[in-house]
Amino acid sequence: MKQKREAGTGPLCPTEFGVSCLASSPRMELLVSHPRSRLFLWGDLGPLLQDDGLGLSMEGRATASTPAALPYYVAFSQLLGLTLVAMTGAWLGLYRGGIAWESHLQFNVHPLCMAIGLIFLQGDALLVYRVFRNEAKRTTKVLHGLLHVFALIIALVGLVAVFDYHRKKGYADLYSLHSWCGILVFVLYFVQWLVGFSFFLFPGVSFSLRSRYRASHIFFGATIFLLSVGTALLGLKEALLFKLGAKYSLFEPEGVLGNVLGLLLACFGGVVLYILTRPDWKRPPQAEEQALSMDFKTLTEGDSPGSQ
Repeated sequence: MKQKREAGTGPLCPTEFGVSCLASSPRMELLVSHPRSRLFLWGDLGPLLQDDGLGLSMEGRATASTPAALPYYVAFSQLLGLTLVAMTGAWLGLYRGGIAWESHLQFNVHPLCMAIGLIFLQGDALLVYRVFRNEAKRTTKVLHGLLHVFALIIALVGLVAVFDYHRKKGYADLYSLHSWCGILVFVLYFVQWLVGFSFFLFPGVSFSLRSRYRASHIFFGATIFLLSVGTALLGLKEALLFKLGAKYSLFEPEGVLGNVLGLLLACFGGVVLYILTRPDWKRPPQAEEQALSMDFKTLTEGDSPGSQ
């Protein structure tokens, strides 16, 4: 027999066969039953659509409302990111001859791939948990991981391009600060993805271990993104100085365009990090997810949900 507490009287608690989830509104009680993982609603559902920021989805589950300013910041970040990628292509086309793999233009593949992969796609992967607030958690995880995979593949193409170009030209590798930071960022990014996949997508990892690692995963994700933006700025400055030299100080058109590109990089990184660091914009745990995760922990580890 399931045990239930009065609505609004306490937090989630384990029961003999399931988990009782109490909403902050006294007019609704959610019960997640472990055997079927189904969500049941009691009470007057009409007023709940406006109560405590909760809505009701077409499937009948409670959903959290989106903060009013969040869509505008996300849209602004996408505008900055797409403009950044387009301006990188314009810079390479107007002043560097374009892009090709089997010619002296092979080097230009590097900055374009890094702008698309390690800047734009990485930033979008970090925003997945802010944009998709009411979708199933596993779907959001898969999208988050896939965007990082695409970013890694594109960044790898950029790395191969620059090393292959240097080999063909007989240039030295890995002597500049930009190259050192770039290798560091790529290695950290790859390790971060592997560890994240192992902890959050690979089955068999305990609930408590995931909980302990989650904060570190979030911190290193934001740190690697910040390092990626800084490394891109170093590479942009290096490319401008190598070609323009003393003419850089004369406000050459390419130098001005490069400076604008650098500002776009900094602004995109700043907006993404601002969205990530707003605590009230974090993806709220869904009632069903929270209850099922606590129930799973209780059944598999024998811990009480309040032990962490």
